[in-house]
Amino acid sequence: MLYILWGEDEFSRVEALSEIKKGLGDFDVMYTNTNLLEGQKLTLNELRACVETAPFLSSHRLVVIKGLLERFEPKDKSARPKKGPREDESAALAGCINRMPPSTILVLTDTIEFKKTSLHNNPLFTAISEKANVRSFPVLKGSKLSQWIQSRVAHYSSSISVQATNLLMGYVGGDLFTMSNEIQKLTAYTAGRRIEEKDVRAVVAASQEADIFMLVDAILDHKAGVAEQILQKLLQSGVVAPQILALLARQVQALIQIKELKALKKSSSEIQSHLGIFSPFLWERMSTRAQRYTLDGLKEIYRKLLETDVAIKTGRYEADLAINILAVELCHSA
Repeated sequence: MLYILWGEDEFSRVEALSEIKKGLGDFDVMYTNTNLLEGQKLTLNELRACVETAPFLSSHRLVVIKGLLERFEPKDKSARPKKGPREDESAALAGCINRMPPSTILVLTDTIEFKKTSLHNNPLFTAISEKANVRSFPVLKGSKLSQWIQSRVAHYSSSISVQATNLLMGYVGGDLFTMSNEIQKLTAYTAGRRIEEKDVRAVVAASQEADIFMLVDAILDHKAGVAEQILQKLLQSGVVAPQILALLARQVQALIQIKELKALKKSSSEIQSHLGIFSPFLWERMSTRAQRYTLDGLKEIYRKLLETDVAIKTGRYEADLAINILAVELCHSA
């Protein structure tokens, strides 16, 4: 049996793979009958050795390959694939896959950008897709993300209002790893009653904003050790690096706006209203912090945040590494 799990939604791909594993029987037995392979470097002999090996004390062998289809994605998506060594290689791999014994369960899992034309010109996909169970996992947005949240909450025997769902989507976005983590915390916090907006603000927003605010303080006070501890706490709690970057940018941008509006002789009440800061404690803290640093210094931090965002999105740096490098640099230059 051949499964193809593809798309940018890694969380759903991981869950789909887990369901396939559960359907194959005893975990301990399957553990000894499972191979995990990297598709970018996989050779024909390595593939053949895995898929053609008989299972041990089990009816099935599971072979999972990450990134094999991505390896044969055309650089020019609009061009038809040309015959050459690359296509010969894909044909040989496809032949091995199509001839594998029934006892082998092969799963190809690939992070390929979800578009209507995706995989259309991929020679390996074309050669094996007819015999495959193909499942696509695009990043969830809008109504589909909302439905996923409702379903996930129901899984924990709870419910959530439309308003709370929309607020949760605004805070977390389409990262289902973080979303799943936050839903677990919310259902535990509400203990069976319906999740409302106030719960999302109390559980999701408050904890993240508090940690981010402390991270900004540590960076501006040159406390590299403290910044590292807070950063690791955020990452371990399920907040992903791009989300930390966005929250940091929002805090620094707010400090810049406070300084600019004060320079325009705006009153404290006008500035608070403009920025939506209604907590006296939060306003006092942010106003005091803004006074301690120069506008140019804050703008330089914001520029570095944008540079890090670009580095992550272009693949120049892995996200967690990029955010750690940024924190160290800011602590020594802020």
